[in-house]
Amino acid sequence: MPTFDNRFLRDLPGDPDTTNQLRQVYGACWSRVMPTSVSAPKLLAYSSEMLQALGLSDEDINSPAWVNALGGNGLIPGMEPYAMCYGGHQFGNWAGQLGDGRAISLGEVVNSQGQRWELQLKGAGVTPYSRMADGRAVLRSSVREFLCSEAMHHLGIPTTRALSLVQTGDVVIRDMFYNGNPQAEKGAIVCRVSPSFIRFGNFEIFAMRQDKQTLKTLVDFTINRDFPELADFPEDERLAEWFAIVCVRTARLVAHWMRVGFVHGVMNTDNMSILGLTIDYGPYGWVDNFDPGWTPNTTDAAGRRYCFGRQPEIARWNLERLAQALYALKPEREIYDEGLMLFDQAYNKEWGAVLAAKFGFSQWRDEYEPLFTEVFDLMTQAEIDMTEFFRKLALVEATQPDLGILQSASYSDALWETFKPRFSDWLKQYSQATVADGRDPIARKDAMNRVNPRYVLRNYLAQQAIDLADAGDNSLIEELLEVLRHPYDEQLGKERFAALRPDWAKHKAGCSMLSCSS
Repeated sequence: MPTFDNRFLRDLPGDPDTTNQLRQVYGACWSRVMPTSVSAPKLLAYSSEMLQALGLSDEDINSPAWVNALGGNGLIPGMEPYAMCYGGHQFGNWAGQLGDGRAISLGEVVNSQGQRWELQLKGAGVTPYSRMADGRAVLRSSVREFLCSEAMHHLGIPTTRALSLVQTGDVVIRDMFYNGNPQAEKGAIVCRVSPSFIRFGNFEIFAMRQDKQTLKTLVDFTINRDFPELADFPEDERLAEWFAIVCVRTARLVAHWMRVGFVHGVMNTDNMSILGLTIDYGPYGWVDNFDPGWTPNTTDAAGRRYCFGRQPEIARWNLERLAQALYALKPEREIYDEGLMLFDQAYNKEWGAVLAAKFGFSQWRDEYEPLFTEVFDLMTQAEIDMTEFFRKLALVEATQPDLGILQSASYSDALWETFKPRFSDWLKQYSQATVADGRDPIARKDAMNRVNPRYVLRNYLAQQAIDLADAGDNSLIEELLEVLRHPYDEQLGKERFAALRPDWAKHKAGCSMLSCSS
């Protein structure tokens, strides 16, 4: 039986009102709330790695007690369910109180290695923060979150994790594209796992309400529990050091989103982890044909605030909002200016290293920048698949460059022919730079394949898994979970999972753009 140590509840002020009704919650970081029971919880899939990290067995998670707990129908001893209070800036505007509207934390497990993991059910029913919604999640969004959480982990990108995917046996009404066509869909619950689910918005809500006492209590708690490296810092220096760490972690996180072509889709401040983790998998997407302006979020289609190419800029903007909140406690602007400067430096350093690694160079050199700028422009105009391009680039022999190797990354034969002369010129320059770099060809290829994935969770693959699961077949969820455990390796017999987005998926619902209900 796991050991629970629910410090978030024990050390932070809670909501004295225990009625589960919509309300504004003041002076409290959490509200007690029980998951709403479901009719027939059924375990569809689980992460064996996360199971092991929690000190649980296959027998445990398949037991009626755990299936009921993960479906919202019961509690394991030590669990104390609650929902968090936070606010946030959504699409650039202050949205007021938000909070866990369809997420309910069960408690914090401390494993045998002393690691702390918070268990949280997404889709487990209404909370005081549900904003007139039902607090439920549908099967399609739950499959997407479950698979992507684990896929990102195996890609080496900081992320919240997923323990389980449970079908509820109930239906949920959703208007997938907010266009007046609600549908009855199968309900599901994901148990997601993280050392902490605290977001930028947890601090913003108290600053906006001028509740300095609760804000300070939350800051002290977060530093003490989640940033042990600051334990020996003098009290008057801790906040500045902490903000600097958050800035650097966020910079590195976004650089690695960019490395693999991941687009979060809804980078509101309530979706930004204080630990620098990827959090809240909603209308995310993977860049197929390279396009810095692409967004997977239908709500973002007009402004493209959260498009692929703007993610570093938006991350910095969100950190500025966090700085504004913390300014209420320590009104010393230079602290926050320094932290934001560290974000810029950390992002530029990490992104430079990422680019050098993706193209197979031993290190970043300023002279490479025109090469990168030219090929990214070519990839955009010629509709070149990002993932396939970099895997094939690793196969190019610098002394005898063959442009034909790269053609399989093209979505359009006509565009390929149009831009072929420019690609040819670029490949010659790239090959010359590669020869000059002096790296052993085999070492170069191996290094490139360690940072350029062969397999990513393309939206069309996730949608195929969803369609099968909706028909009662979970096999593709399990197969994708296994393939995505080794995203950088060539896997015999799994080549179809590396295929470019098919034509039929370009505009199909769920395969290109998605709504925030996705």
